[in-house]
Amino acid sequence: MEIKSMTAVELGKKIQAKEISAVEAVRASLAQIDKVEEQVHSFVTIDRAGTLQRAEEVQRQISDGTLTGPLAGVPVAVKDNMCTKGMLTTCSSKILGNFKPVFTAEAVRNLEKAGAVIIGKTNMDEFAMGSTTETSYFGVTRNPWNLEHVPGGSSGGSCAAVAAEECPYALGSDTGGSIRQPSSFCGVVGIKPTYGTVSRYGLIAYGSSLDQIGPVAKDVTDCAAILEAIASHDPKDSTSIARESYDFTGALRDDVKGMKIGIPQDYFIDGLDKEVKEHILRAAKVLEEKGAVVEEFDLSLVQYAIPAYYVIASAEASSNLARFDGVKYGYRTEEYEDLHNMYKKSRSEGFGAEVKRRIMLGSFVLSSGYYDAYYLKALRTKALIKQAFDRAFEKYDAILAPAAPTTAPRLGASLNDPLKMYLGDIYTISVNLAGLPGISIPVGTDSKGLPVGMQVIGSCFDEKKIFNIAYAYEQTGEYKRPALVQEGGRE
Repeated sequence: MEIKSMTAVELGKKIQAKEISAVEAVRASLAQIDKVEEQVHSFVTIDRAGTLQRAEEVQRQISDGTLTGPLAGVPVAVKDNMCTKGMLTTCSSKILGNFKPVFTAEAVRNLEKAGAVIIGKTNMDEFAMGSTTETSYFGVTRNPWNLEHVPGGSSGGSCAAVAAEECPYALGSDTGGSIRQPSSFCGVVGIKPTYGTVSRYGLIAYGSSLDQIGPVAKDVTDCAAILEAIASHDPKDSTSIARESYDFTGALRDDVKGMKIGIPQDYFIDGLDKEVKEHILRAAKVLEEKGAVVEEFDLSLVQYAIPAYYVIASAEASSNLARFDGVKYGYRTEEYEDLHNMYKKSRSEGFGAEVKRRIMLGSFVLSSGYYDAYYLKALRTKALIKQAFDRAFEKYDAILAPAAPTTAPRLGASLNDPLKMYLGDIYTISVNLAGLPGISIPVGTDSKGLPVGMQVIGSCFDEKKIFNIAYAYEQTGEYKRPALVQEGGRE
């Protein structure tokens, strides 16, 4: 097997066994980037010199026995909204086009402690606001399975990079489905952990009560190993939670006998693509054949998730993005009359259309006279959605759902219709509102050859159950990852 086609854990074992060096692993990723990056455009920044130097340092530590973990020497890509000291961190926005942080995000630091080698920063929707990776100031990312289709978003660059074998795994962030939906579109595995499991320190905020960092990889085993590496209690993040156990790989058992799995009837009504529905229900049947108890139930409140999410997320975004004013860092307009004019012009020129739309919406719902009518009502709805999930998890170990209503749309199909783009998040948003963990795994391809992803949702801090179910499905071999027709995408 070629180095580029190995999973992160497989490659890590080869490096530990001294069959492959960390430098060779990095060179293999860089060679694949050279082949496909012009077509796919997964990256905003690639640190070739720094990556090779880091690989040599890591290899020395592996050789002397200092680094023995499963990810030591394995290359990784990081979404461009996580601060990396001395490396451009742009959020794919003009307003941060020249920003080099003086510190590194805690999740990335944890990876570095484990011996990971960061090869670069991946493209994303600007400030994570979008579902297609088309709102990036640096240009669109394309789906490696079909270059005329989107990879999803906002972590589309990370998912496309893993799918195109430019790196064995990557980090993404998930505010309303931004790991799970592009993982589904790109045929990879991605998990959004329980809120508070991974430190948000150094993650440039979009919606602070919703954001969570998580891994994107080729299989469930990789995701479990990566989550073990990045999860930690961090006093620098007031929402970080000290968990009793960070052992996720121990849950990788090929046994789901007796587990109760619920399928929300609300998720399988109008709007769900026929082929997506067939693949999800087929996967549920496979789990049932392995001994799980699968039944349908009424989750309720689904129709309120999207308006509640966009009110809350936009309100938090308008507050979080107020700091980008052209004063201390980032883009500043060249010509201005006074301080107020400089703020106005810098933000007008620095932010893209989608970011401005959400800032304006957020400012509106927080304004005097509308705060109670919109923002407080959205918070109450969020609490009701959490209660609905709590009731479901009193009966079920996990919930099965689509990750997206369709497979990846064509480029430009949803960008011109923001409402259509927002509605595409219907199956993922509730998980963030309730702070739950959710994993997306590939379960098939549609008639156009585009991947279909299934979401497994767990109760708070129940990552082990969803890893167990996802792994058990994966072990059936029901889904066989097809080879790309050509380097960089289908013809």
